[in-house]
Amino acid sequence: MPFSLFHKLTTLFTFLFLHVFVTTCAISTISQQFKEAPQFYNSPDCPTIDQDDPEPDSDSSDGDNNIFCSDHAVHVAMTLDAAYIRGSLAAILSVLQHSSCPQSIAFHFVASASASANASLLRATVSSTFPYLKFRVYTFQDSPVSRLISTSIRSALDCPLNYARSYLANILPLCVRRIVYLDSDLVLVDDIAKLAATPLGDKSVLAAPEYCNANFTSYFTPTFWSNPSLSLTFADRKACYFNTGVMVIDLDRWREGDYTTKIEEWMELQKRMRIYDLGSLPPFLLVFAGNIVPVDHRWNQHGLGGDNYRGLCRDLHPGPVSLLHWSGKGKPWARLDANRPCPLDALWAPYDLLQTPFSLDS
Repeated sequence: MPFSLFHKLTTLFTFLFLHVFVTTCAISTISQQFKEAPQFYNSPDCPTIDQDDPEPDSDSSDGDNNIFCSDHAVHVAMTLDAAYIRGSLAAILSVLQHSSCPQSIAFHFVASASASANASLLRATVSSTFPYLKFRVYTFQDSPVSRLISTSIRSALDCPLNYARSYLANILPLCVRRIVYLDSDLVLVDDIAKLAATPLGDKSVLAAPEYCNANFTSYFTPTFWSNPSLSLTFADRKACYFNTGVMVIDLDRWREGDYTTKIEEWMELQKRMRIYDLGSLPPFLLVFAGNIVPVDHRWNQHGLGGDNYRGLCRDLHPGPVSLLHWSGKGKPWARLDANRPCPLDALWAPYDLLQTPFSLDS
């Protein structure tokens, strides 16, 4: 086959793959209606938000921009998409309900740019459900990261938006110095300010609950472990598994260390030789495992969605609980709708804001 023809066919295949890939992951509609959540108020001892000179921002929900650059606010970052919006709204409600200073929380939502037609709908859904919420919506450009993604064991893990957490330092304004990143399939039952205040020491970039009893080697392929130049990555670290669905991140240090580029370098290597199987988690482990600040396990009781193959029901880990996380294949709203809930799904249900039709006229 002539080289020029081969090149054209390869380019066409890549375009079609990316088009289908991004469309499958990102383009969907919000067909559900949600109830308006109650308003929550600060307690008297909450800190006063700095009266900085705000910059106009059309993505601000209420025109009050002071909080979005304040070091006295708790900054929460989450992704938004139509498929997980029900979980996102439940997570937001749980954060506000258990916070002593809910009006001092700034939410930073990241939505897919390829679903730009839905970005305004996602913003409107959040705004109508939480009329008093202080939030911004940022768009995430899917195309660059799509070219770096390798297929994993579950298609949902391959969506570009699942990798947005690696780009928060680039997406969020420079004035946002520290954030708590949360997945959309969790609820808090404790004050998020406690988690946000986790000390990061003099050098650490992020904090998260570590699980050193997990089989760390299983997150990488035999190809990785059999190659000394790769496996020696962890030689000087006590590397443990941590779940990237709950993290406290110092964005200033992330930017200084250019950690997005470091994660992308591992993703590029993965495209050439398969060194892991599980989506966006392994690059985080390769860069950060063994170098994070450990957080008490109560802040990520994860795995409640079951394993990635069958979605079996799971129990809580021993100990106290501040955050319940339905990571894994099974999501509580889907199991409740199917009338096949796991026992712990009953703990998620009180935060569900789905508007159900009345069976009788009022």
